[in-house]
Amino acid sequence: MSPDPIVTRELPLIRKIVEDETWLEGERRGCPVSPHDPVVCENVCSVILRVGQQLRDSLHDASALVA
Repeated sequence: MSPDPIVTRELPLIRKIVEDETWLEGERRGCPVSPHDPVVCENVCSVILRVGQQLRDSLHDASALVA
């Protein structure tokens, strides 16, 4: 079974969200934090839930243009 092409295209964007939220939380605390920090994980989930459908729609539209 091959992975869903939309999910495959989402992964780099999700990695960027994790990097951004990790950096932001480190800035808030004034020290480095792990991407596995519970606050970072919660923030990443919030962002993905907030923009998830928009992200999927834009990637689906971009995939349709390429096809």
